[in-house]
Amino acid sequence: MTKEEESAVRHFETRVRQLILQYRDAQRENAQLRTQLEDLQLRAEQLHAENERLRDDYSKLKLAKMMSISDNDMKDAKLRISRLIREVDRCIALLNV
Repeated sequence: MTKEEESAVRHFETRVRQLILQYRDAQRENAQLRTQLEDLQLRAEQLHAENERLRDDYSKLKLAKMMSISDNDMKDAKLRISRLIREVDRCIALLNV
């Protein structure tokens, strides 16, 4: 084998080793990215579940708020009716005199 051929073979071996190292690095990076992707997908699922729970809680809170407003309105209405009855009773008492 001539010196030129030996040099070409060594150069070729060096390039193959470099390619093997780059391939291994790419494999490691790919594995890390897959792990990161799985973590992010899990986090997205958790956030989605939390979002659904918060929406449900908000709906329940809105319903409770509407019911409490209704209770207050009922109390106000009862007070108004009581006042009106007292006023009517006074008017009847004045007519009877």
